[in-house]
Amino acid sequence: MTSEKITLTDIELKRKIYAMIIPITLESILQMSSGIVAMAMIGRIDTTSVAAVGLSNRITQLIWALFRGITTGATVFVAQAYGANDMAKVRKIVQQVLVSSIILVVALQQLVFWKAPTLLSIFGNNGALMDNSAMYLRTISFGIPFLAITQIVAGVLQGTGNAKTPMKIALVMNIINISLNYLLIYGGFGLPTLGLRGSAMATATAQFTAAMVGLYILFSKTGVLGKPGKGFYKLNMKEVIDIYKVGAPTSVEAMFWQVSAIFLTKIILSFGETAMAAYQLGFQVESISFMPAAGFGVAATAFIGQALGGQNPNLARRYLREIVKRSMMLTAISTAILLIFPSQAMGLLTDQPEVIAIGATYLLFMGIVQVPQNLSGVLNGAMRGAGYTQVPMIVATAGLWGIRIPFSFILTSYMGWGITAVWGIMAVDLACRCLLSFTLYKKYNIYEAKAIYKQVEA
Repeated sequence: MTSEKITLTDIELKRKIYAMIIPITLESILQMSSGIVAMAMIGRIDTTSVAAVGLSNRITQLIWALFRGITTGATVFVAQAYGANDMAKVRKIVQQVLVSSIILVVALQQLVFWKAPTLLSIFGNNGALMDNSAMYLRTISFGIPFLAITQIVAGVLQGTGNAKTPMKIALVMNIINISLNYLLIYGGFGLPTLGLRGSAMATATAQFTAAMVGLYILFSKTGVLGKPGKGFYKLNMKEVIDIYKVGAPTSVEAMFWQVSAIFLTKIILSFGETAMAAYQLGFQVESISFMPAAGFGVAATAFIGQALGGQNPNLARRYLREIVKRSMMLTAISTAILLIFPSQAMGLLTDQPEVIAIGATYLLFMGIVQVPQNLSGVLNGAMRGAGYTQVPMIVATAGLWGIRIPFSFILTSYMGWGITAVWGIMAVDLACRCLLSFTLYKKYNIYEAKAIYKQVEA
């Protein structure tokens, strides 16, 4: 790392950032596009199907939240070890995370499959909606283990600065997902018309394919792991716990998001299935902004981790300044789309006027707060890279449980305000969260943080 401290010019730094951010952004766009196209297909079935997907996602996203934390822990450890050029520790970290995660996620998949109706019962007892949701959730649960593996592969590779390979994996997954969604929802080439069940089958199949490609890359001759040697499947629980501890706050943060989403979903459902469908579709449109911006947060985690692992705090500062600048440029474009064309954007996903009207109002509120939302994401990514994974958790807890959920409940249940009040409270939450993220970033001197990757033995 010494030579990099001396010779890394501004142009070279920008090139490294672009080499990371562009593939991550393209990967996010691919995932976003696949989700929008699939949801548009489902949106042509009926509003019950759209709402069923939304309810099922609330459950599967809890598992995603857990593995987001595990992936974050792996990314931070890998980035710091890679920055210190300690490849033996990189391999050990990946091995421990991968084996432990597979065991955990298979157990969770079985729980979701057998207890789907029970898990969904928290949303009420609407017969048709619950039946569709349970069917969709059980079917898509088969893809959960493979989605977890794909997450871990992406996190590991991004920790080493390799964002192109996860992008290529995402491309394969999304092409398969879109193609099979069309064929299995509507039928074609001799395939049966399966509707909502077909969409779930398509998604699970795409996730399986992506996981197999990811594992092949990790275990290839030039991969991070290479050919697994003797004792590869042996777990060292102390090392697993050390890695999981770093990722635990991110898991808790993401779970807070998902649990709050369950409460928010119940509030929105009190206004009917049309409101729920509008929120679900509006959320898909909004992803044109926050999903690519999330890539900047990942880049901040990886580059800050690498720089600090290599004991180069000045480089970390330069990385963050450039990442913030590029993130705000992209956010300006997406904000304009949400504010100027909300109805047109909703019209791409549904042809139902009432859904478009409610969803367009949601997009207007979200467009107003895209800058604070995405800036907060970058700052939180930097804090994670330095090992301060508890800070984003604190920020999320304050926003979700101090503002979003209680005030949404009070305004709608006790004061009789409409669904627009929920959109307004969500915007206030995001703005306040940005202020808190910036305050905590200034409070903690992340550039003097000690490297944590040394906790894992080579």
